[in-house]
Amino acid sequence: MAKKTLDEETKNRIAFVTFIIEKFASGYKMDRPEAYRYLKKYGGIDYIFECWWALHIDNPYWALRDIYKVCRSNGGYV
Repeated sequence: MAKKTLDEETKNRIAFVTFIIEKFASGYKMDRPEAYRYLKKYGGIDYIFECWWALHIDNPYWALRDIYKVCRSNGGYV
């Protein structure tokens, strides 16, 4: 059976999503699971996956602000 490996873009995407969830949790005083649930519920995760390339080259502060705005527009309250 051939061993499957991830391409570089997928590895980078996973690393960024992991990083930004941690930053979001820290910035909004949540633990990681709580931050993930919040982002999932209010569209932040979808936004991160859809726009990860642009978000990952931006300053993390501005990326978090944009993610927060998406969540807020979808009913988020943090």
